[in-house]
Amino acid sequence: MMWKRIAQGAAAAVLASALAAGPALADKGVKPQYGGTLEIATMFATLSALSWDPHDWNWKLNHDTGQFYEHLVVGNLDKSVRKGGKHPFIADAYLAPDAQRGELAEKWEFVENPLSIVFTLRKGVMFPDKPGVMKSRELVAEDVVFSFNRLRSSPKNIRGYFDFVDRVEAKDSHTVVYYLKEYNAEWDYRIAWGFYSVVTPKEVVDAGANNWRNVNGTGPFMLTDFVQGNSNTYTRNPIYWDKEKIDGVEYKIPFVDKVVYRTIKDETTQITALRTAKVDMLETIAWRNVEELKKNAPQLQWAKRLSILGSFMAMRVDQKPFDDIRVRRALNMAINKQEIIAAHYGGNAELFAYPMYPDWDGYFEPLDKMPASIKELFTYNPKRAKELLKEAGYPNGFSFKLQYCACSPDHTDVAPLLAAYLEQIGVKAELVPTEYAAFLSAMTTRKHHSGYLMNSSHTNPTTSIRKSFVSEQTWNPAMYTDKAFDKKMEEVYASRDEEKRKVLLREMTREIVDKAPYIWLPTPYVYAAWWPWVKNYGGEMNTSSLRPGPIYARIWIDQDLKKKLGY
Repeated sequence: MMWKRIAQGAAAAVLASALAAGPALADKGVKPQYGGTLEIATMFATLSALSWDPHDWNWKLNHDTGQFYEHLVVGNLDKSVRKGGKHPFIADAYLAPDAQRGELAEKWEFVENPLSIVFTLRKGVMFPDKPGVMKSRELVAEDVVFSFNRLRSSPKNIRGYFDFVDRVEAKDSHTVVYYLKEYNAEWDYRIAWGFYSVVTPKEVVDAGANNWRNVNGTGPFMLTDFVQGNSNTYTRNPIYWDKEKIDGVEYKIPFVDKVVYRTIKDETTQITALRTAKVDMLETIAWRNVEELKKNAPQLQWAKRLSILGSFMAMRVDQKPFDDIRVRRALNMAINKQEIIAAHYGGNAELFAYPMYPDWDGYFEPLDKMPASIKELFTYNPKRAKELLKEAGYPNGFSFKLQYCACSPDHTDVAPLLAAYLEQIGVKAELVPTEYAAFLSAMTTRKHHSGYLMNSSHTNPTTSIRKSFVSEQTWNPAMYTDKAFDKKMEEVYASRDEEKRKVLLREMTREIVDKAPYIWLPTPYVYAAWWPWVKNYGGEMNTSSLRPGPIYARIWIDQDLKKKLGY
């Protein structure tokens, strides 16, 4: 029954998103309003912007720059659950083909001979005037070519990421052609709407692309202020090209004059800011805070989602004792994961929902469909764990350092729980809390400790496996290396048949979970809440790769309702 409940619960992620659409759909027939400021504590409210320059290949870039830097392709919010479609727009980097629309590109075509993708850009898309940096001008094909070549030249780029691209050319002012060396199943994600595909004008680079005062793009907002550790302020771009259709009428967007990201490192302060309407939206709320908020602020609108961040403790397989699979499996069995769900998450978590996300139809397999050797890793069995340690030559256990980010309230609580469980089998975990910048740097420079507790986004079905378990990848904290596994990944990317890719990725997921380079931890459910004066919104999170900017551009503030409620 436990396995059946888990499979059913995983499917509830999409249902929860659909239920959240109720308040937004009630706005039908209401004419949008212009003006006001949208104050948001985003899903990354504890973290300031980490970089403004795409050349840095920083994972959080789209979240902070996606208000002003645009992509060739974006998520089509007209296909959202809130508008009667099937897409919740929650996943951090998964856009099904029927959920895509052109952003800077008006259309695109895959060509067989020569193997290439041809993008036709929209005409009349303008960069606004930026004193001291650039004059207002139209976006042209050379901007796309320049941006791609600069991204590709970065010493920080992900190994092999753009290897399938031979070259990019501007055929005329509004036509860009990507010539390919070979087919790659992720071509649209990697070049059109992914983490590393923004279009940046050369003038910004010449002025200094990592200085927030210089940034300038074609998007709905312009960055007008940034205070490290406090806030990002985005002001309406008056010459933005896109529109929002509501009840058959097209309206120029964005609706609000400003969007402000609030950086709030303390969880209690976040909750207080929402309850007192200092922020209009709080995108990530732990289950333990929901009941009190609903009691103290009953007007709040809610959405529940399964976290798009998998949680695990990576074990460095390039170091003893974690080079021994018996040790890694032992540590998994030593953790009472069901108890963590019940006690730490109050039942608001799924036992098995990573590295594949349950909403990925055909890619995800529930735990009850897995072989016994995998089910064993999710069953609390300290007796068997001790036997495995003895077989591996550690009858008295061992000690290791467990590094985690002090920026994560969840992991600040989970790390001592893990240490307590492991102590019961004679394994001592020395906890090493680390500030985020140092935490990330330790992993990317391969100086992290042998135990590394982290969250990592599910991303999409192919990237979730590639980034974490293919040799020499940046986001491979277990330092996992298996050339045969790498070859299977190459086969996935080379296949044009999605059904075949699904089969291959299900097999690879089984293989990697069984090899246990991680202590596989539960994936929690989290909540988002917003005040009822936030209109044209239903809990959507991302329109491409951690990029909420187009969502915020379509929100308006009902000023009369806000005043009526006393704010």
